[in-house]
Amino acid sequence: MEKKKGRKALIVIMCAVLFCVILAAVYKVHMHYDIEPHESFNIKDPAAEGKTAASSVVYMTADISPEGLRKAYDALGAGLTGNVAVKLSTGEAGNPNHLSPDLIRDLVQSLNGTIIECNTAYSGSKRAETAMHLQVAKDHGFTEIADVDIMDADGYMEIPVEGGEHLTENRVGKDLADYDSVLVLTHFKGHPMAGFGGALKNISIGIASREGKVRIHSGGLFSKPPIDLGAMLTNQDTFTESMAEAAKSVSDYEGHGERIVYISVMNRMSVDCDCVSSPAEVDMHDIGILASRDPVALDQACIDLVFSAEDGTSLQNRILEKNGLHILAHAEKIGLGNRAYELRDLDR
Repeated sequence: MEKKKGRKALIVIMCAVLFCVILAAVYKVHMHYDIEPHESFNIKDPAAEGKTAASSVVYMTADISPEGLRKAYDALGAGLTGNVAVKLSTGEAGNPNHLSPDLIRDLVQSLNGTIIECNTAYSGSKRAETAMHLQVAKDHGFTEIADVDIMDADGYMEIPVEGGEHLTENRVGKDLADYDSVLVLTHFKGHPMAGFGGALKNISIGIASREGKVRIHSGGLFSKPPIDLGAMLTNQDTFTESMAEAAKSVSDYEGHGERIVYISVMNRMSVDCDCVSSPAEVDMHDIGILASRDPVALDQACIDLVFSAEDGTSLQNRILEKNGLHILAHAEKIGLGNRAYELRDLDR
């Protein structure tokens, strides 16, 4: 009798072990993604290369100052009107790398802009609840230069995703409906999950409500915060493709890109995001300010500058190991913008 019980127990243990092995193998296959190599998309001579119609203009200045920021904005000829939203990251408590309020003050105030954000959805964040998020924004100096609106404080609204493979709708902060146009101010840097944080991430994860963030991180499978479980079960390419799809929904919502423009500041670039409370040290030089009406071209231009930098190895490796370039390929595929661009130097 005892032998039979022992045999049954052994069989149960062996089956459990076999199940775990099979599950681990399936999980490994499910989570696999290929690393896409970097390729520059800077079109030196658009007319000669025949890519004028399929490329976008990106403006650049090496002058990282309020004057340089204004120069970049003016080059876009945007003339944002009405109730202007300024989308940026207020930065996690303790992170020193977020955009400086002193840098952006003049431009934001000239537009009578309101800084917009949404609450975070990852564990351990001090910006997951509105009151604390506003406190962090105050601590970082943003409430001194403009009103700050945590757009999902009272919930979210759904906007459609057209042409998506993972998302059919995007859950964004409810207050987005209150604004007539959007200036996207991005601090370009690395990111521990996406590889890099640029304009596309700023309008996808950044404008999504807490529930929307979870849906993006899980490829539309989950909605309830935090993102931890959904991220653990989601393939990396599915995650970045979902970011691209959410970004396109925001651009489409803003008049198919007519009411939204993008400026990215390439300074204090750590391999970690501004959402990390204790980021890795900055180990590459500041580059400048870039601006475009095309977020795909803008992110691609920033990427190309990182990969041409002699001291950009750490950030290059972070981007590649997370296959961060895939978001650009998918964003172009679904019609959000062009990877090919013409870089125009505003300092000449």
